[in-house]
Amino acid sequence: MSSKSGATGAVTWVTSTAGNLVSGVTNTVGGVVGAAGRGVGETVNGVTGKTGKPVGDGIKDVAEGVEGGAARVASGVKRAGEGEHGPLR
Repeated sequence: MSSKSGATGAVTWVTSTAGNLVSGVTNTVGGVVGAAGRGVGETVNGVTGKTGKPVGDGIKDVAEGVEGGAARVASGVKRAGEGEHGPLR
């Protein structure tokens, strides 16, 4: 149970809930982009063979970069919503 009450508790609940919502949506979008990019990259590699491998691998790498970036943003948003923001906390 939280030690915060009254207005502080209400604000904490709202920011925590909003942070969790945004975090979840961001994670979902990042995961979808990552999975789709890996699928497209593998398809390009499969269809074009050795010739298209650099393109297919590039698509996969970009998608996985977006996925990883979204995961880091989601984690930061969640921590901020829980009051654990800033470099010294």
